[in-house]
Amino acid sequence: MVRNMNDLSATTHAATGNAGADAIDELPLPYMEMDAKGIITRANRATLELHPLEHGALVGRMAWDLMATDEKEPSCAAYFSVMEFGLEPGQEPPPVLRSLYTRRGEFRTYELYRSLIRDGEGRPVGMRMVCVDVTQAQKDLKEAQRVRKWLESIMESVADAVIVTDALGFIRAVNPAAEELFGWRAKDLTGKVVEKALPMLSFASGQGNELSFSMKLAGHCKGVATVLNRERQEVRVEITTSPIVDKESGFTTGVVSVMRRLEVEAPAGEP
Repeated sequence: MVRNMNDLSATTHAATGNAGADAIDELPLPYMEMDAKGIITRANRATLELHPLEHGALVGRMAWDLMATDEKEPSCAAYFSVMEFGLEPGQEPPPVLRSLYTRRGEFRTYELYRSLIRDGEGRPVGMRMVCVDVTQAQKDLKEAQRVRKWLESIMESVADAVIVTDALGFIRAVNPAAEELFGWRAKDLTGKVVEKALPMLSFASGQGNELSFSMKLAGHCKGVATVLNRERQEVRVEITTSPIVDKESGFTTGVVSVMRRLEVEAPAGEP
């Protein structure tokens, strides 16, 4: 996507005469160009419609006039660093996120796709950029991260061992109690097939069924199992499994297994 955006801006910049100006003006995304001092030298219609009228003409203003205060200084410093030292031949600045003040009286988050304007000797003399509004995407991402951290905190607080797998049996989450029970680090188990990572030697339930992954997907299951830990030692556990069902689609997306260690009974005659 970065390459496409840079190609787009480079193509419009290469156009000449009124045709080139019209092409830039009709771009559906905000587009602007700045000189080596950070002064806006060109802004298309979408850019002008984006920013509040009280700011007057954009052309001739510093590009950082519309930026959130806490982002101005580091953004300005990064820009002038590129103007002074340039980049490797063929290299373009990476996309960046910036908060810009809009006509709606609010700051919105934009992802800026940038490419350098170079002189005949390849030295940077300015920059062109296309702006994509990612405000909602950023909000959704932050909310997803918040929910994930909350769920991780819940997993860590559960005293019993918990292992979560996807619908194919690959381990996706392991809590600290499971790490302690089986001697594996979560990072060592994540991404592995549960039946291979934690071999089950035996399983007994009230229904006399043998536990299989397809059985776990079908519904709730409870029984006593013998599982090999990291040291290939037998661990006897009470295991309860529950399928994870997507509320919207109704599809089973994984399985939650909760395990509690059972004390091994001493043989008759021993203390």
